[in-house]
Amino acid sequence: MGKASLIVRISAVAAGTSILAGVAGAAMAEENHGDQDVDVNVAIAQIDEPGILAMSVAGTTATLTEAGSSPTVRQFTGSLPTVTVTDTRLPDQIPAGAGWYVIGTSTDFTGTTGQPAIGAGHLGWSPSLIDGGESGQVAEGDVVETVMDSGPDAVGLVDQELLALALDSAAIAPEGQWTATAGLFLRTPATVAPGDYTANLTLSLFE
Repeated sequence: MGKASLIVRISAVAAGTSILAGVAGAAMAEENHGDQDVDVNVAIAQIDEPGILAMSVAGTTATLTEAGSSPTVRQFTGSLPTVTVTDTRLPDQIPAGAGWYVIGTSTDFTGTTGQPAIGAGHLGWSPSLIDGGESGQVAEGDVVETVMDSGPDAVGLVDQELLALALDSAAIAPEGQWTATAGLFLRTPATVAPGDYTANLTLSLFE
């Protein structure tokens, strides 16, 4: 029986008993001797299982597309999937003086048709916080330039490069969760062999 049929049937019954309903309603109103509230209580016990410090990533792929190339340097850009760090530990479960940090390291880009590899030093990133918490104690890592650039940070994601960190885990644990991302950029010589390439960017959480 659909909803429309149910409404029609109720209307038909109500039309045939309108006078009786009015009389009954008056009688019920005269017999009401007051209202009584009922308190509804519940006891929610604390979960005694140890909390955890964990990391999750909202996706397993990042696609780079060409943008901002020059006659001598080709550039391909994209975004790292959102990285979330969650801490459900109680203060007494966190080691004194502990802090956490997320780092990233890339492999070389290998061609799918046997073209020469592109070294991991050609991949850089620009970390940024999406939600660093209200305390302001979570910080993003520095921009890491590529070997096609100049300067002390022009090394690419060859080694363990910082995405985000917190110096005092216990102080910010009540906030519970933080998120970060990074702009990714691959820079190569203009003479790079055409074709599809793939690299693995490994993200790790340490405390």
